[in-house]
Amino acid sequence: MIDTINTNKIRHQTSQVDTGTPEPRNSLPTISVRQPIAHDIVDNPIRVCGIATGFEGIINVRVRDNNGTELFRNFLTVGANGILANFSVGLPLDIVPATPQGTLEIFSISAANGSETNQVIVPIVFGNALLLRYFGFYQYTVIPGDTLFSIAQQVYGEGRLYPRILEANRHKINRPDQIYPGLVLRVPVSKF
Repeated sequence: MIDTINTNKIRHQTSQVDTGTPEPRNSLPTISVRQPIAHDIVDNPIRVCGIATGFEGIINVRVRDNNGTELFRNFLTVGANGILANFSVGLPLDIVPATPQGTLEIFSISAANGSETNQVIVPIVFGNALLLRYFGFYQYTVIPGDTLFSIAQQVYGEGRLYPRILEANRHKINRPDQIYPGLVLRVPVSKF
């Protein structure tokens, strides 16, 4: 026998979109980005997924480089009235970003005053700003005597291309001389 569920008896927690009230303990946030995670190297289009609820079922998405230049902006349809729904989208960038680092920003617009609320900001690295025809990266474990210059020489055949590796790993290192044995670096590669 199949049990039926009377949906009239299910109490839905009302959304706290636009109220500024903190989420109750043990509840999910109004917007949750599952991909990309912080400091991911992203492709073009940038694949974004998560779960969200928004005022009238709408949330906004924006991509910026580290200069603050807006590279993409649009809206997504998600759940409404406190109902969290999955979203998945590809965000195409028409230009190569001026900086390797940037941000993905997802937010609601307040019905009360038009301000941005429930904002989620994810720091990202633009693969195509590291090298043209970016394909992916492999992980390289630093050994004694390695420098970013020597790693770039091995990988790219040209040591002066070490900034590619530095920029792909800014979340771990700020200067080329900050590497040490055992550190795992992301080494970006292009399509052949």
